[in-house]
Amino acid sequence: MHGEYKVPGGKLVVVDVDVADGVLSGVRVAGDFFLEPDEALDAVNGALEGAPADTDAAGLAARIDAALPPGTVMYGLTSEGVGVAVRRALAHATDWTDYAWQLVHEGPQPPALHMALDEVLTAEVAAGRRPPTLRVWEWAAPSVIIGSFQSLRNEVDPEGVARHGIEVVRRISGGGAMFVEPGNTITYSLSVPEALVHGLSFQDSYAYLDDWVLGALGDMGIRAWYQPLNDITTDQGKIAGAAQKRVVGPGGGPGAVLHHVTMSYDIDADKMVEVLRIGREKLSDKGTRSAKKRVDPLRRQTGLPRETVIDRMIDSFRARYGLVPGKVTAEELARAEELAGAKFASPEWTARVP
Repeated sequence: MHGEYKVPGGKLVVVDVDVADGVLSGVRVAGDFFLEPDEALDAVNGALEGAPADTDAAGLAARIDAALPPGTVMYGLTSEGVGVAVRRALAHATDWTDYAWQLVHEGPQPPALHMALDEVLTAEVAAGRRPPTLRVWEWAAPSVIIGSFQSLRNEVDPEGVARHGIEVVRRISGGGAMFVEPGNTITYSLSVPEALVHGLSFQDSYAYLDDWVLGALGDMGIRAWYQPLNDITTDQGKIAGAAQKRVVGPGGGPGAVLHHVTMSYDIDADKMVEVLRIGREKLSDKGTRSAKKRVDPLRRQTGLPRETVIDRMIDSFRARYGLVPGKVTAEELARAEELAGAKFASPEWTARVP
């Protein structure tokens, strides 16, 4: 069995392994990482040899740590990363380059339709009728998007959203509330087969699915990293938040993962604290300054137009994994429009957690 794992912010780890009588056998770890001294690699292989095949990534990492020679230095490599690569090998996980990725980047659409498109396209990937898809959103109206399990009254100021004409919608993934305005936000979704994240913990899958965007930001001069569980941040502050939803395949078979991210390109922080309830400081000067400090938009950090930032992100993804232009089919759009009206634009769904 063969498994690969790109350590977030690090290097590629490759593991080839057999299983005999329920334990790991013939373990061979390789990659483009740096490791000193040379004999440390033999120690890693030896630590994994004979480990029960059901040992989780943390347990495998503990075996490696206990076996490493004193003074071992890892660069671009972690014992946890090796453990994940082993688990991915045992789970027969796929890799990014195993797929023909499709890009969907269409004109502005209403917030409720975006919520529905995420659900429909990910279900199509789970059913095998659509290839893995990167969808870049364009917003037709300002919106507050709340997480699947958030309380509407706790998160949203009804007077603020009414005053500013902002639509409130609830998404199918968990996480926190977002405030978006057309032109101020970069939002994208990845709809991927579940096999791509086999062997990864829920937390690790976040960083794994967004490693490409960290590279794209790096090419634009921004040193960004993942702040567990679901934030992308820099020395200047948070620039993005991610959320995920698992979708079961037909008949309960292998499914798909929806992973979507909203990045702040620019922000009206004063308006944000009027429409979102951000603690007791919401209406105070201190609260406004706090919101402005916590979110640091890409416009200021890059100095680039929003369209250029998006183009560079897409180019980075294409260079890594390949990407062909695509579109939402007529059938997918019809289903999404029906779902948007029946579910995502309905008061019952939006207020399902009052």
